[in-house]
Amino acid sequence: MIIDGNELEKAAMEAFHRGDRMEGLKLQEEFASQFREEYQDKDHCPCQKACRYHGNCKECVAIHRAHQEHVPNCMRPMLNKKIKLLSELTEHTISNEISAPKEILRK
Repeated sequence: MIIDGNELEKAAMEAFHRGDRMEGLKLQEEFASQFREEYQDKDHCPCQKACRYHGNCKECVAIHRAHQEHVPNCMRPMLNKKIKLLSELTEHTISNEISAPKEILRK
């Protein structure tokens, strides 16, 4: 099962956007049901960082919501994709104005 960019969940969101809430909820529950089945005994966390909260989304997200300094590692690719689209509006000149903190390892 693919979680990121899942076609079934995308279809659910399309239904919500069309105003078809019942279809959206049906598709969303189908996705959630498949997720529960597939990842009942498997690791679903894409985070590559060794962390005490690996795979425990509920606690991980609560911690990040509490300190509000950054988002969980697993959400960064999704957010970076959205930010990149926005950055295109200024020919990515924001890259000249930012630098990564020392603890971030770059390729």
